[in-house]
Amino acid sequence: MTTSHTDHKIGPPLWLLAELTYRCPLQCPYCSNPLDYASQEQELSTQQWLDVLQQGRALGAAQLGFSGGEPLVRQDLPELIGGARELGYYTNLITSGLGLTETKVKAFADAGLDHIQVSFQASDPELNNAVAGSRKAFQQKLAMARAVKEAGYPMVLNFVIHRHNIHQMTDILALCENLGADYVELATCQYYGWAFANREGLMPSRAQLAEAETRVNRYRAELVERDHPMKVIFVTPDYYEERPKACMNGWGSLFLTVAPDGTALPCHSARLLPIEFPNVTQASLEDIWYRSPGFNHYRGDGWMPEPCRSCDEKDKDFGGCRCQAYLLTGNADNADPVCAKSPQHDRILAARTAADHATAGLEDLTYRNARNSRVFCRS
Repeated sequence: MTTSHTDHKIGPPLWLLAELTYRCPLQCPYCSNPLDYASQEQELSTQQWLDVLQQGRALGAAQLGFSGGEPLVRQDLPELIGGARELGYYTNLITSGLGLTETKVKAFADAGLDHIQVSFQASDPELNNAVAGSRKAFQQKLAMARAVKEAGYPMVLNFVIHRHNIHQMTDILALCENLGADYVELATCQYYGWAFANREGLMPSRAQLAEAETRVNRYRAELVERDHPMKVIFVTPDYYEERPKACMNGWGSLFLTVAPDGTALPCHSARLLPIEFPNVTQASLEDIWYRSPGFNHYRGDGWMPEPCRSCDEKDKDFGGCRCQAYLLTGNADNADPVCAKSPQHDRILAARTAADHATAGLEDLTYRNARNSRVFCRS
């Protein structure tokens, strides 16, 4: 399907996400990378990435995220950071901390990096390392979080929250405070990529979620009482909402992702959709953003079926997430089943019920690694 949206005003992309590589030393079972990433080993060269950054800036992109996989495995990262600084981007490195050193932290600062976000898997080394699939991960993360703070960066820590660490809210926040965090994102697992494959083993029960929110709100109140500046963001999982989120603030509205091989996407998960997306090696970012069928596919509201088409909230949520609709219903055109108005909302209710009775342990999860990815490639 190719839909015309000539009546829909298209603004520039303001946020560019550069997924530099799918390579990563960790094996997190909720990774957002494609399940078949092992079949996608091609990566843009340094010069190709610099060209992408230049084109993105010319289009109007102001914020740039370096992610992966683990972006630190790219040896040209300082050069890419320097190029982004010369172009005037505000730059953010999203990293597990593995492969980071104090020397690299300084090199990135010298190159002009503005911001580093370090991710953790849990508040204790045993669970953190089990989820990450690395026996040295926790201590390395601690050391690098401190190095980032000492280098003068804003301390931003991210924890993906799921049924196996959701009981640790108080301990997680205490750890963040001990490390001197300025911002903490408790990103409750969203079910795409590897997380969708592991949903039954990751999704918390409603009772777990309610208890976690209570603990977070209590800790927030204590921070206010102590006049402590640490800010805490708690992201509720879509599956426990009754209205969908405005995914990426609307398809092809603000966000532009470039995958390691140069495929341009409206969001980092869109590659799973049965849509042909353009590649930066074959078209300019301007053509991709404004004129490609892939980026125009779900712009505006002309594509919407009922109940979205006549819904008075369609300009707020844009019909919800296309990837979620596809994963849960097999048709990306459908209303996001998270919405209580969706005819397929029962699939969300069924997932909640399953989470209330789930018994899967960490050993039952499918971990993100090349061997498991090749299994998905063949299936």
